[in-house]
Amino acid sequence: MIGKLITNIIGTSSERKVKKMSVDVDKINAIYEGLKDVSDDYFLKRTAEFKEIISERLEEVIQELEEGLSDKEIHDAEAEARAEILEELMHEAFANVKEVCRRLVGETWSVVGQKAKWEMIPFDEQLIGAIELHRGNIAEMKTGEGKTLAATMPLYLNALTGKGVHLITVNDYLAQRDSEWMGMVYKKLGLTSGCMLNSMNNPQRRAEYALDITYGTNNEFGFDFLRDNMSIQLEDQVQRGHAYAIVDEVDSVLIDEARTPLIISGQVEGDSNDQFMELKPKVSSLVHAQSQLIGNMIDEAKELLETDEYRAGELILTARRGMPKHKKLISLYEQDGIKRLEQQVENDYIRDKKLYEIDEQLFFSIEEKNNIIDLTEMGRTQISAHDMDAFVIPDIGTEFEKIENDPNLDELGKSQKQAEVQENYATQSEKIHNISQLLKAYSLFEKDNEYVVTDGKVMIVDEFTGRVLPGRRYSDGLHQAIEAKEGVKIEAQTQTIASITIQNYFRMYDKLAGMTGTAETEAGEFASIYDMDVTVIPTHETVIREDHEDRIYKTRREKFQAVVEEIVSCNQKRQPVLVGTISVEISEKLSKMLTKRGVKHKVLNAKQHQSEAEIVSSAGEPGAVTIATNMAGRGTDIKLGEGVTDVGGLHIIGTERHESRRIDLQLRGRAGRQGDPGSSVFYLSLEDNLMRLFGSDRIARIMDRLGLEEGEVITHSMITRSIERAQKKVEARNFGIRKHLLEYDDVMNKQREIIYDRRNKALKGGDMRGQVMERLEEYVEYLTDIYTADSPHSDEWNWTGLSNEAMNTLMVDLRDLEKSDIPLTPEALEEEILEKAIDNIDRKENYLGSEMMKNLERFAVLRVIDEHWKNHLFDIDQVKEGINLRAYGQKDPLLEYKKEAYELFLDMLEEINKETLRTVYRFTPAGEMAPVDVMRARNVQTTHDDTAGMGFAGVPAADNGGGRGPNVSPDGRHASQSGKQAPVVVGEKIGRNDPCHCGSGKKYKKCHGR
Repeated sequence: MIGKLITNIIGTSSERKVKKMSVDVDKINAIYEGLKDVSDDYFLKRTAEFKEIISERLEEVIQELEEGLSDKEIHDAEAEARAEILEELMHEAFANVKEVCRRLVGETWSVVGQKAKWEMIPFDEQLIGAIELHRGNIAEMKTGEGKTLAATMPLYLNALTGKGVHLITVNDYLAQRDSEWMGMVYKKLGLTSGCMLNSMNNPQRRAEYALDITYGTNNEFGFDFLRDNMSIQLEDQVQRGHAYAIVDEVDSVLIDEARTPLIISGQVEGDSNDQFMELKPKVSSLVHAQSQLIGNMIDEAKELLETDEYRAGELILTARRGMPKHKKLISLYEQDGIKRLEQQVENDYIRDKKLYEIDEQLFFSIEEKNNIIDLTEMGRTQISAHDMDAFVIPDIGTEFEKIENDPNLDELGKSQKQAEVQENYATQSEKIHNISQLLKAYSLFEKDNEYVVTDGKVMIVDEFTGRVLPGRRYSDGLHQAIEAKEGVKIEAQTQTIASITIQNYFRMYDKLAGMTGTAETEAGEFASIYDMDVTVIPTHETVIREDHEDRIYKTRREKFQAVVEEIVSCNQKRQPVLVGTISVEISEKLSKMLTKRGVKHKVLNAKQHQSEAEIVSSAGEPGAVTIATNMAGRGTDIKLGEGVTDVGGLHIIGTERHESRRIDLQLRGRAGRQGDPGSSVFYLSLEDNLMRLFGSDRIARIMDRLGLEEGEVITHSMITRSIERAQKKVEARNFGIRKHLLEYDDVMNKQREIIYDRRNKALKGGDMRGQVMERLEEYVEYLTDIYTADSPHSDEWNWTGLSNEAMNTLMVDLRDLEKSDIPLTPEALEEEILEKAIDNIDRKENYLGSEMMKNLERFAVLRVIDEHWKNHLFDIDQVKEGINLRAYGQKDPLLEYKKEAYELFLDMLEEINKETLRTVYRFTPAGEMAPVDVMRARNVQTTHDDTAGMGFAGVPAADNGGGRGPNVSPDGRHASQSGKQAPVVVGEKIGRNDPCHCGSGKKYKKCHGR
């Protein structure tokens, strides 16, 4: 209350910032007024002068820097100096852009094949937005307020540094449209611009990045970064740094897309596609049996409601935990008091820690909120009645111990038996995991909601934009499970070759800015993860759109009938209507209902996305009815046709609340642009997903008390607030998921930076000998540490191991040192080995010639890094897969992950050093050398991987019932024969660098630890 009072007196943070920027706006406009009489050539000349000023000032800064600074310190000092210089030039640069826009008014040119007439001059609010964008913040500008034009000013200013600046959009169409539309402005100012399209090849991409300003999608920029760090020739790299970027629809890109990392992958051998088809009939039969079981339970519950209400409540709760979307259950919820009864029973079972007793009556239970499916004892018996050991995973430790103690086995026999145990473990684990994924595919993922099937392929539908996401696949075998369910070709499983999260890609930019119509609700996340403030830019014209309270019905059937009546009513008076749905299925259902009523309309969803721009742009014509699946990130404005303002403007109807308030605001924001009239309303029901999962209990009680009849509607601000609270709950959960992903990827990010830095130095072919010498010194230090064991006495050293390693890797003979009577310290030994190794490499260079030797060194570094980095990513994926289960042992999974990832990384660096040196010393080229080109490997593909768990198998959610074991947990890896949870043993663990227990003499990680 006090906070609101203070805000009313001194204004919001955004209002205070906007007020301060009015001084900058006045300066820009003053310069602009003085440019009316200058020639067109003046702007070209001034741009060249700006570039010269920046270049000279930066050179002065670099000359003044102290010697001995690291590359990063020099880079940061340059970035800071650039920021100061650009701030000084900002007012004049922005004024020049504004004047060029004025001079273009009335001119026409081609934009994505259509003639476009220029009619825009930046107004003051756009100047304020431009200032915020230049300063590395987020400008929240409402729909129709000219974000695209506002971006031209900071893009022009920052491109003057010659570093190349990027404008990130959400799709190829917008990238091409905006680059061609705004391109004339940049051309008149003397800068070049272009756009990156998915269809472009490497030379075309390199040419686009060489321009001053480059437009493109986040996927294109991210994948180009990954491909650059996999390229085998310097000329194959296309990007030239990350100086400045503006992200359009910044909330869509940096928030919604943040749960899905960018991944380049290749096929793996021996995938489990056959197993999916083998298991499909069993799982399908199990799901059918569960559906029948639930149907019978609901029938029994209906009969018991009069005589034994509590027992009826138990049956309803069991039905909900077994199949929450069962039609009979949804129908039963329409009766007064049913939701309240179910909640009461569930609270009792949670309190008594007996929820597992409910689940034991099912074949499998569903935690819909967390996307978790739990196979019960009944389910396991149903699937494997003739093989009760099918769900028993062998205890590797116990089995290995038995084998070690078996007197009838020799060393070879023991190794073979241990390999069999490991093979059995892998097979059983994979089978259980695949059953879990098939159950999810059948129970949690619905066709035309989460995905569509097009041309025999399962295509994911973006939950925020309603668009099909080509190339994106669910991870961890889930996509293959859905393909098996739908009976289409099952694509092969893949292995990660390179990956990066959206967050860590964009955090590489020296300066990052963003613009959108809806960012304020996520301001906290932008500040904590990207260090960007959100400023709400005032609208040029006052928004007069009328936003009505939500209208809530008991059932979806009643809700859709009411929606159709509203559309018909608007259509009769020729008022255009935009209907927002959250799935393809709902859009098609409404379309059929409207067709029956004879209402002409257009549908925009994942199946009709090709004509998106045309459909959206005509949605404001008189009498137009447009049904769109999610309007987030659809960057086309809706302009009102003739006479539409007289009938109230565009009317927005939302058919369901989205998990995020931001998406709802984007839908509302399609009406009332630039002072136009308009209205919006949401139609909801208690059966909607958001209401059902997160917010309906309290609302259901209110509606029960009111005793509403069928078809009656409730409209109240209290209920609207309850729904917003439910949305906040979901937003907080989703933020936690994104933060969780970032915490894990931050570990990999440091490793990625080190590896890519090493790789790029080799690719640029600078001081190759210096790099090899660094590897040599690290390796020799490692050798002496391992084989001298810090003992000062040379007769206690492991000379055999040391001599073998030195000879195998460096071709250094240490026999003379071992037999020498002269006392040696570990330090002296290190010097001797280094001296001999350097002599060897010098002799080899004399033999090969310096150019061939340099090529050999480059070849060795690139080939070894690529191979080991790929294997390291696979190892990291394996660690991720089960890391959350460490929580059972009272350990923090994140800390455990950091520890294991660090150990794996050190191991990898050791192996890279050793393998690189071995290649340099022992390999003699017979001709031209080229490292293995991973991009030309078989079936390499790029995916913006979609995963609810971000690639991590989750710990089964607390059951609140104390006793239900994981059985088939989210990772499907842990199951026990009984219905109870198998105890987690936290004991001695074999270290990855320890000798393998099989007696091979190899490290565990190189033998049975693979």
